[in-house]
Amino acid sequence: MKTPREILFARHENVEPKLDAIRREIVGQASRLSPFEKEKSETGATPVLLLLWRELIFPCRRIWTGLAAVWILIFAVNFSQRDPAEMMARKSPAPSPEMILAFRQQEKLLAELIGSNEPRIAEPQKSFSPRPSSERRFETLMT
Repeated sequence: MKTPREILFARHENVEPKLDAIRREIVGQASRLSPFEKEKSETGATPVLLLLWRELIFPCRRIWTGLAAVWILIFAVNFSQRDPAEMMARKSPAPSPEMILAFRQQEKLLAELIGSNEPRIAEPQKSFSPRPSSERRFETLMT
């Protein structure tokens, strides 16, 4: 009794030469139309960009799309979190001379209340010379 494998091979034995001819034709076309030869004939940055596209971006397009979406989200949140008071401060006019005079008077009053900002000179530290314990004087407090 023949196995199923032997039966299938016997049935398709006459197709094998046709498949070999098709295989030779495809391999011949692939060797003639090599993508590397096609890129060598082009000049400029186009082949490099195409190579980068095919090797880096195209295989991971879902990841790149996700990263782009995250960056768009970050920019949207950043733009929405801007402080409107800062924008108003940029648009507001310069303070009037009366306001500047009032601020200076307040600074003078504050300086009078706090005192001068001159640094104080610290007293030099007394030198410490350790003595033997037998020479120490013990003071006793009497209450």
